[in-house]
Amino acid sequence: SWVPGDPNEPPRVAYTIGRRVGSAVVRNRVRRRLRMLVREAAPMLGSGAYLIGVGPAAALLPYEDLRTTLMKALKSIEKA
Repeated sequence: SWVPGDPNEPPRVAYTIGRRVGSAVVRNRVRRRLRMLVREAAPMLGSGAYLIGVGPAAALLPYEDLRTTLMKALKSIEKA
């Protein structure tokens, strides 16, 4: 989800990765992957607060598939 913010502030991103995703090791790996993808997508992020939540399938996705899914989600927010 996305909440608009002051245009002069950088975007803020938080992650929600529940225990259903896996053990702490798995959840942290998913979080690290998401952080790298968000850094890659930073130029397309507008100001505001973003909350990125994932389900158990995120732990099984290859990096490129996770990237594609995240980029589609960010583009859909951009259009809204």
